[in-house]
Amino acid sequence: MAVKLVVMYPRPRDIEAFEEIYDQEHVPMAIAKLTGKTKMVGTRILGSPQGTPAFHRIAEVHFPSRRLSKRALLRKGASRPSRTRFRSLPEEPRPSW
Repeated sequence: MAVKLVVMYPRPRDIEAFEEIYDQEHVPMAIAKLTGKTKMVGTRILGSPQGTPAFHRIAEVHFPSRRLSKRALLRKGASRPSRTRFRSLPEEPRPSW
């Protein structure tokens, strides 16, 4: 059975800095480290009918099986790449729904 990993990134205060880290470090590292993937989809959230969106990006990583997804995520450096750099970016306050 195919598996899809979904990662939702909260809206950062400094979108330009986030995008630089995301494009130059995070995506290349995910491509290299997440072995066994069959497809990656990145979506940037530009707006919402309810106002400012709570999330800035959504990433989807597809795997042909749960076994391969677990193997990829357990690989050293595969889960939470660039986390330290992203942590230095303050997030927007989250809406209370």
